Amino acid sequence: MHMNTRHMFEWDEQKNLQNQISHNVSFEQACNAFNDPNHIIIDDEWHSIDEPRYHIIGFDGVGVATIRFTMREGTIRIFGAGYWRKGKKIYERGNEK
Repeated sequence: MHMNTRHMFEWDEQKNLQNQISHNVSFEQACNAFNDPNHIIIDDEWHSIDEPRYHIIGFDGVGVATIRFTMREGTIRIFGAGYWRKGKKIYERGNEK
């Protein structure tokens, strides 16, 4: 279990390591997107089979990350994260001034 200033997080450590190799972002880094006041949360209908799943798009201190997650008993469970152009475009459109 991991905690940042506002949230409790958990994840599979093997998936975290695999994600770092595949997408060059750790789940620890991705947690920072949840503290971005301009983050955007989108339903992840494609992966919501047994439970509701979501994408959060937010600045994680390095770039605009898209993180796939669910909520389990007050804890955020992270499944994947990356820096995808589509997520960045959604974030920029949602935060136009």
